Amino acid sequence: MDHTVFGQLPAIRIASNDGAEAIVTLYGAHLVSWKGADGRERMFCSTRSALDGNKAIRGGVPVIFPQFAERGTGMRHGFARVSTWRLEDSGEGWAVFGLNEGDLSDKLAAGWPHRFALSLRVGVQGNELTMALTVRNTGEAPFPFAAALHTYHLVPELEDVRIDGVAAQTLVIEDKLDEVYQRIAGAITMSTGERVVKLEQEGFTDAVVWNPGAADAAALSDMEDEEYRRFVCIEPALLDPHTLAPGQSWEGRYRIS
Repeated sequence: MDHTVFGQLPAIRIASNDGAEAIVTLYGAHLVSWKGADGRERMFCSTRSALDGNKAIRGGVPVIFPQFAERGTGMRHGFARVSTWRLEDSGEGWAVFGLNEGDLSDKLAAGWPHRFALSLRVGVQGNELTMALTVRNTGEAPFPFAAALHTYHLVPELEDVRIDGVAAQTLVIEDKLDEVYQRIAGAITMSTGERVVKLEQEGFTDAVVWNPGAADAAALSDMEDEEYRRFVCIEPALLDPHTLAPGQSWEGRYRIS
């Protein structure tokens, strides 16, 4: 584990003895790079993304909490991805990041009047990435939340991608796609034409598949017009709000291999 900088953001480099590595910024506990033991980058990050802490990062794995998109009255996709986390623990090939109400700005804290503790564990080994998000209610009143790990998978060419395990038939992305798939029962596989990626999730009940397509990508200020062809988002998600009683915790696990 090494302290480093990504753009203008303080970050942690997680490294395994076999050569696998990941970079996680403390801003958002945001995984912005993951290379397997073979040295190949697996994560897309837009060349136009802000990397100064003033705006959410476009790419990598944003942590979505406590609401997904506009499915609630709070900030779109929640505050976790735009808050500064702490490094809590680390070892060979892994690190744990934490966030609680005391870490929030006054503005963000005013919009979420609950006591909580988030923990994100990131591990790399071989050509495998594991992530575990834990939510704890440390207060005296229950609260509902949604969560997701909004993963931007780097692909050689979008039109060659084939996704199985979310729908009855193989999913091919031909234009803009923003689809929710509920009650994911088993592993999801993504074929890029060069390799097959296996995605496994526990605790997260749903999956979201997203790509902005040409028109929406051109309208995004933090993405080059043609960059939509280099990624697909397949994200493990808990979309229907889950209510945590005081003292309870929830965990969502994610494994990419």
